[in-house]
Amino acid sequence: MNDYQPVFEMSMPIRWGDMDAFGHVNNTVYFRYMEQVRISWFEHLGLVGGKEVGQGPVIVNASMEFLKQLHYPGNVIGRMSVGTPGRSSFDTGFELVRADDPGTVYARGAARCVWIDYAAGKSVSLPDPLRQLLEHPVLERAL
Repeated sequence: MNDYQPVFEMSMPIRWGDMDAFGHVNNTVYFRYMEQVRISWFEHLGLVGGKEVGQGPVIVNASMEFLKQLHYPGNVIGRMSVGTPGRSSFDTGFELVRADDPGTVYARGAARCVWIDYAAGKSVSLPDPLRQLLEHPVLERAL
C-alpha cells in the first residue's frame, strides 16, 4: 500500500460469535470487518445509506493476507487507504489491528471498487465529489 493514501479508520468490537470452533476469529469475518470499514467510509461521505440514486459501488475482487489470529474479547481497528482512481474504479487497501496492540498488523486486505449504474448493470464514471476525495485524500477517524 505504498502508493495508497489513508482515508478512514474505525473501531469495531470483536464479537463472541466472530470466533469459530478453533477459538479464533474466522477468516471470513476479516472480510466483514473490511466491508464494514468501506461501507462506513461511504456513509461518512454521504455516498451510500441515504436516498438511492441508482448508482453506487460494487466490489469486483477482494483479497486478504492473514498475518495473526484475532481473539475475543477486544476491538479491532480497520484502516482504509485508497489508490489513484481510474474512470469508474479505484483500489482500496486495508489493515486490521487490535486497539490494544495498534503496532501489530493482524491482516492486510485489498478490494477494487467499481462505480456502476445498478439498473443498467454497467460501470459509470466516478461521481465528481468522490473523485475529488480520491485525488486529494484526507484521513477521517471514527474511533
